[in-house]
Amino acid sequence: MGFEAAIQNIAPLAILFNFAAFVVALIVIVFVHEFGHFIVGRWCGVKAEVFSVGFGKEMFGFTDKHGTRWKFAPIPLGGYVKFEGDANAASMPSTSPDVQHSPTSLHAQPVWERMAVVAAGPIANFLLAILIFAAGFMFLGLPYERPVVTAVVAGSAAEQAGVKAGDLIVAVDGAKVLSYKDVQEAIFLRPGETFNLDLKRGEADMTLSVTPRVHEEKDGFGGMIKTGRLGIEHRRQPGEPLYQQFSPPAAFAKAADRVWFIVATTGKMLGKIISGEQSAKQIGGAISIGKGAGDAASGGPIAFIEFLAFLSISIGIINLMPIPMLDGGHLVFYAIEAVRGKPLGQVAQEWGYRIGFSCVVMLMVLGLYNDAGRSLNVLFGT
Repeated sequence: MGFEAAIQNIAPLAILFNFAAFVVALIVIVFVHEFGHFIVGRWCGVKAEVFSVGFGKEMFGFTDKHGTRWKFAPIPLGGYVKFEGDANAASMPSTSPDVQHSPTSLHAQPVWERMAVVAAGPIANFLLAILIFAAGFMFLGLPYERPVVTAVVAGSAAEQAGVKAGDLIVAVDGAKVLSYKDVQEAIFLRPGETFNLDLKRGEADMTLSVTPRVHEEKDGFGGMIKTGRLGIEHRRQPGEPLYQQFSPPAAFAKAADRVWFIVATTGKMLGKIISGEQSAKQIGGAISIGKGAGDAASGGPIAFIEFLAFLSISIGIINLMPIPMLDGGHLVFYAIEAVRGKPLGQVAQEWGYRIGFSCVVMLMVLGLYNDAGRSLNVLFGT
């Protein structure tokens, strides 16, 4: 595709739609994350001076009766709560003795309370995702198709292991599965790994050892991802999809299990990226998030709400990374303080924040670089 033709195929309205969906998604997620910090801080008797959604100069806001300035800023790439005792939005402790010894200062609180305030942001993200999934399981039900193998690809790992058409997959590596999607998710991140597949063939139960083959496929943004490929096919049967309804307790339990699965899978993927098993090109930036938000929004309100749940989990995971400036970095500092009986020195903390800031910037640059490469691939059809 030539450059002129590619430009003509770019829909300005689609770009605006993606951007609007991106902004809405981030505002919701950032507000929930920061409100987690804010409300636990208030429970611990800490004064919140500023609650900001977005970065940059304040566009509009108000001050509540507790003296907290609630403001909205034009750059929707995050937000912050600045507590009394914070030197800046990154919660570096102020060096002022008066502020440090104030009873409503964050850094004058016991270390376990400070850890609770910091951890509350990511926890709020996970709780939001659980609430979204639980509501879906209660009111809509969980759609599923029975994990029946309708065909086996010739020469595939499944054929080599002895899987046959008509087999009902009962469990993958000991974990019971309800739907074919469960099977796909269980195999997706296991390229080259050997594990057991529990089947029901007619009236007989059997266990086969399988090793999914490594398969490279596009990630939807012009990059490539290594996945597990077993070589089985599934076709929807008459009357499917089926819907499994859940009571409120069961829905929340299932939602918590779903969130844990996403957290564990994401952690495993990050580990593979760090070890070099997966490409760092999979890391995306604002453009990738915007495209994902736009795609989800175009799929309807349910798809967009599910996207909010996935994005909320991702924000929670990112903030728990042990990088100074992020919540995980603060938790590391507080854990060291709890062990030593006193906080790290001011110089050590300042260097930690500088290194953390550099790591965050590098991650952002890497995400934008990958986004630019994906955009060029889409633009020129490469």
